[in-house]
Amino acid sequence: MARTRTTATTRRALRREVPCTVGLLADEQDFTAMRRYRTFTFDDHTTYLHQVEDLLKRLAAQGAHTSVALFDPEDYADYCHRGGLDPDDPASRSRFTAEVAATGARITYSGQPMERLVPLLIDKAVRHSTWEYATLLLAGAGACSLCGQDDAHAALDRATRLLHRLLQAAGPGTHHVVCSVPTQGEHLMAVLHAERTGTGPTELDPSEGAEFTTVLAAGIARESPGGLVLRTTTPGAPDRVYGWRLDRGRVLPLSAAEVFDAYCTDADTGEPVAPEHNVEYLAGFDISGDDDPPARH
Repeated sequence: MARTRTTATTRRALRREVPCTVGLLADEQDFTAMRRYRTFTFDDHTTYLHQVEDLLKRLAAQGAHTSVALFDPEDYADYCHRGGLDPDDPASRSRFTAEVAATGARITYSGQPMERLVPLLIDKAVRHSTWEYATLLLAGAGACSLCGQDDAHAALDRATRLLHRLLQAAGPGTHHVVCSVPTQGEHLMAVLHAERTGTGPTELDPSEGAEFTTVLAAGIARESPGGLVLRTTTPGAPDRVYGWRLDRGRVLPLSAAEVFDAYCTDADTGEPVAPEHNVEYLAGFDISGDDDPPARH
C-alpha cells in the first residue's frame, strides 16, 4: 500500500511539470464553424466558455502550468488538409492546439475570468499576426543595390536604436507609443507600453518591443509612409503627446500643430475631434542619429 501511495504521489508531482495548452474558440462565429464536426459535442457558446473556464481552474488547482491559445477553425481545416488528418478526430484538434502553442499566440492562465481572458487572447493574436506580416515584409526587402547590405537587418538595427533614443529622450513617466505603417496588404499598427522612474532604466515588455521594432523596421526598409505617436503620463502634470512621420526611411518630427491635427481628427471621416482635457500636444523631438539615410529632394 505504501508503494502504491508513493507511485501515485510521484505521478501527481510529474503531472505538475507537464505544461498544458487549451485551445479556445473565442467568438460565436468560430464556435459555430466547429459544430459541423460530429465529435465536437458542444451546443452553446456561452456554456462552452463556462466549461473551458472550469477546466482551466481545475488544471491550475493541480499546479499545472496552463496556457490558452486561440483556436481558428479555418487554420485548423487547412492544417488537417496539409497533414492528411481527419478534422473530425479529437486527436487532430489536440495536435493543432499543440502546434499553435509552439508557434502562435498564447497567454498564460493565471486565474483571469473569461470576460477578461478572451479580449487579452484576441489582442495577443492580433499583435502576433501583425508581427508575422511585418516580418514577411522585411524578408522581402532584399539588399541595398549600392552596398549589398541586408536591408532587413539594417532596418531592424535602426528601428531598435530609434526606439531607444525616443524612450531615453522621453524621460521619466508612463509611455504609450504607437507605430502605424500602411501597406498594400493591411494597415500595420504596433503598440508599446514602457515605464521609467527617475534616472533608472526604461522597463518594457520584450515581446512588445520586438513587435514594435519589427513594424517600424518594415516601414523603414520599404520606405513606406507612416507615423509614430508618443503619449507620456506623469503624476500631477498634463499628459504630453508628441508625433513623428516616416518619410522614405527617415523618422522626422511633426510640429505641435501637426500633432494636434493628427490627434484631433477622425481617421475615418476627417472631421475634427475635440481635444482631450489636460493634454498638451507638442512637437516631436529629434531622435535622428548617424545611421539616418541622407535627406532626398
